[in-house]
Amino acid sequence: MTQSKQGSGIDGAQQTRMSREFNLVLGSTVAVALVFLFMSALFGEAVMDLISEQEEQSGVRVPVWERNTLPYQTSGEFGIALETGPYELLGTDNEWNSTHHFVEYTLPIEEGGAAPDNAVISLAVWRPNVPEGVTVPVIAEFGPYFQEASVETPSIEVPGTWLGQMIIDQILPHGFAFAQVSVSGTGRSNHCMDLMGNAEQLGNDAAVRWFGEQEWSNGAVGMIGKSYDGSTPWQAAMFGAEHDYLKTIVPISGLIGVKELMWRNGSAEARAPIMHNGVYGSYGLDGDAEDYQNLCPDYIIGPGTGVTAYMFGSEVAGDYWAERYFLDRVIENYQGSVYLIQGMHDWNVDPHMAVPTINALKDAGIDAKGLFGQWDHDYPDRPVQLDDRSD
Repeated sequence: MTQSKQGSGIDGAQQTRMSREFNLVLGSTVAVALVFLFMSALFGEAVMDLISEQEEQSGVRVPVWERNTLPYQTSGEFGIALETGPYELLGTDNEWNSTHHFVEYTLPIEEGGAAPDNAVISLAVWRPNVPEGVTVPVIAEFGPYFQEASVETPSIEVPGTWLGQMIIDQILPHGFAFAQVSVSGTGRSNHCMDLMGNAEQLGNDAAVRWFGEQEWSNGAVGMIGKSYDGSTPWQAAMFGAEHDYLKTIVPISGLIGVKELMWRNGSAEARAPIMHNGVYGSYGLDGDAEDYQNLCPDYIIGPGTGVTAYMFGSEVAGDYWAERYFLDRVIENYQGSVYLIQGMHDWNVDPHMAVPTINALKDAGIDAKGLFGQWDHDYPDRPVQLDDRSD
């Protein structure tokens, strides 16, 4: 890189500008690839062959070596789709044009908290204004950060600044609904903050089912997100054999298992003992009458499991870690596709979450694609953040 820079005369400002444009091109690629991967999972090879034929005839699909000639918009904060969709956002009775819903689900009695019959998941939905009778697929982001004091969404009905607003602006007009979902114990979802355990997994599955069964839905759901929100798609994909609503997942620097985040090659990172309920334990504690529901078994033992695993490197008692490993059940049950996105400079979620994971998916016959590159724990299309971290 240094020799190339000196030899070509590229100065720091030019390099930064080129980096920004490249990252924004990546963002457009992510948006377009998500749509096409979702359509592939929805409709199969026959429709995709037809689309490819139509694109070749109309000149829409441009060969890779000619795509630099397309009219990319590189002045925004994130990637922008090359084509504007035909649909507007359906208006609602709030200023964000969203609707809020509670999804009821049942937990095993041993989960404590809101089990068995009082558990609810809080979610918000944005829909395109399509003709009456037309149904649409759903793209959803599941995570713990909606309506929490430490983040920028005062209510789950407000689009997330990190991903939600971009999807509403860029993808929804192409005929996709968008949703934000608070995992158990966060936002207005009750029960305890289960840190990717069984209760959270069951709540995520209940929300996927709810999306697939709505009268305005065509029964197809895709999930996307980064970091924690990139781990929830793996959780939902574990239930693939029980229903076929989940068609595509797009994990961006997500976890295939909680223990795998901090334990690698026989050693643990120093953050391991406090990363569990020590970090996320305050989520959902807002002083109301439901705070007692956080006293569920896994919530209580979570910090201890982090300490013992840091000391001994393995499960000391029970199945806390086995319950929070997703990849084996995804490979066994999932019937949809995966678009795996990972920064190879990620300092938080190590690239081993993506490689050899993508190879395992392919070996299992799962339709898997990847977007890997030289960025860290972030989206690949955010030039301001990436430039700041590089500096």
